[in-house]
Amino acid sequence: MRDLSGKVVMVSGAARGIGRAVAERLLAAGCQVSAGVRDTARAPEGTVGFAYDANRQGSAAGWVEATVARFGRVDALVNAAGINPRATLLDGPDDAFQDLWTVNAMGPIQVIRAAWPHLVAGGEGRVINIASLSGKRVRNDNLGYAMSKFAVMALTQEVRRLGWEHGIRATALCPGFVDTDMTAHVTKWPREQMSRPEDLALLAETLLRLPNTASVAELLVNCRHEDTL
Repeated sequence: MRDLSGKVVMVSGAARGIGRAVAERLLAAGCQVSAGVRDTARAPEGTVGFAYDANRQGSAAGWVEATVARFGRVDALVNAAGINPRATLLDGPDDAFQDLWTVNAMGPIQVIRAAWPHLVAGGEGRVINIASLSGKRVRNDNLGYAMSKFAVMALTQEVRRLGWEHGIRATALCPGFVDTDMTAHVTKWPREQMSRPEDLALLAETLLRLPNTASVAELLVNCRHEDTL
């Protein structure tokens, strides 16, 4: 297992939910955490907060530039920022589809693109994209969310393909229901039986510790039984 002490990890969506849990877990593991948040006052204690808003052009590049200026390098990315408005096939609304695409799909693309030279330079770059089981199958009418997460699965495969010879390894971490504010509207599954953000943070740390010879392409995390995907 790799030692994470001193590794510089950029975590988007670090103000809440899975992103915050990941940032706190990696900080405890000895990482230097660059927390990408819209409001830097909400960055987890001990991390260094930088302004990042997936809706704003140039925000990803600015975050990467500021991170490198502060720490000198980038060793890993955890793309955890995401939104979940309702966007259905027959009713839309179309602007919700666009918002989901901008934040959930283009957001990680732009962060990865900006950080790519630094990941290549390190020879052991890591990218974890927080996807979803909704990126593997469609089980409800929120098509817009599922489409955005299917896109994240494709993005992860492309990062693996392009980055492999440079030592870059990428994983799509795909949870089902997680007890965060993003699932506050869910009533069909008890909250006490949902996965916890801390569970996903532990898995993210484990993925970052794996050597180049033990890369995991997709990690599916269920809180309830369903057929193997």
